[in-house]
Amino acid sequence: MEVIYLKSLIQAVTDKILSGETINFAEAVKMINIAENDEIALEALYEGANIIREDFMGKKVDLCAIINGKSGKCSENCRFCAQSAHYDTKIDNHGFLEYEEILKRALDMEDQGVVRFSIVTSGKGIHNEDELKKLGEIYWQLKKDTNLKLCASHGIISYEQAVYLRKVGVTTYHHNLETSRWFFPRICTTHTYDERVNTIKNVQKASLDVCCGGIIGMGETLEDRISMAFEMKELGVKSVPINILTPIKGTPLQDKQILSPFEILKTMAVFRYILPDAHIRYAGGRMALESHQIKGFKAGINAALVGNYLTTSGSNIEEDKKMIKAAGLEL
Repeated sequence: MEVIYLKSLIQAVTDKILSGETINFAEAVKMINIAENDEIALEALYEGANIIREDFMGKKVDLCAIINGKSGKCSENCRFCAQSAHYDTKIDNHGFLEYEEILKRALDMEDQGVVRFSIVTSGKGIHNEDELKKLGEIYWQLKKDTNLKLCASHGIISYEQAVYLRKVGVTTYHHNLETSRWFFPRICTTHTYDERVNTIKNVQKASLDVCCGGIIGMGETLEDRISMAFEMKELGVKSVPINILTPIKGTPLQDKQILSPFEILKTMAVFRYILPDAHIRYAGGRMALESHQIKGFKAGINAALVGNYLTTSGSNIEEDKKMIKAAGLEL
C-alpha cells in the first residue's frame, strides 16, 4: 500500500511542477524518506526528476572547473574543512598562485570543454584592498587570455567587493550555505548563517549570478537537506553544487561514514523537484557514487564540477564527457 501511495504522490507532484506549481516542504520530506528497498518508488522519483530537468533545463550539461588559488590557514572552524587552521590536516598551505600557473590550468580546462572557471581562495573573506586588487588583476587578465566564463569563490564579501569583481570580469560568485540554518551552528561557530545569506544577497545586488550549494553527509537530518534546498529556492539560486562529505583526517568529521549511492541519488533527485529551473551540479565527493554516477544524470543532475577539487582528487574529464553522452545528454 505504501509503495502505491508513494508512486502516486511522486506522479502528482511531478505533474504539479510541470504545470508551473511548486512542491511543498511536507511533500519533499516524504519523497526524500523513500527507503532503499523501495525500488519502485525510487525509480519513479528518478524518472520524475529527469522529466522535470528536461522540461525546465533541456539536455545540455554545464561543466565548470576550479583552482585552489590560495590554500590553508583559514581562520574559520568549519568542521568539515581541511583548510581550517583549527585542525591539523597535513595539507599543502600556500599563498596566492602566480598568474602563469592559474592561466595554465584555465587554458587546460578550456581545451577540455569546460565553460566556467573559478579561483577559490581560503579564508573568511577578502582580507584587504591589496588582496582585492590582486584578485582583480588576475580576473582582468584571464578575461583577456581565455574565453571562459569567470567565477569567483572568496568567502564572505561585501556589496562593494562584489561590484568590483563584476567590473573586472567575474560573472558568477560561488558561496555555499553548506547546510540548513538549524544545523549550521553544529558545523561552524566562527561566523553565522546570516553572514552567508547576506553575502549571497550582496552578490545578487551587484548583478552577479550566484552559485550556492552545500555538503550532505555531515550528520544532518534529511529534513535539514530539504530546508537548505528551500532556502536556496527562496534566494533565487540557479546553480546548486551538491558536495558529498569526504571525511578528512584531522577534522572533527574524520570518522563520518560516507553516504551510500542510494542516499546521494535520492537527495539530488529531490533537489531537482524543489529547484526545477536550476543547474543541479555534481561537486566534491561524487566519487562516492562509484559506477552509479551516470544514474545521477538520469535523475535530475545537469551540471558538474570536473577535474580536481580543492584538497581532494576529482574526475577524469574525458570519462565524464563520455558518461554524459551515454546518459543521453549534451555538452
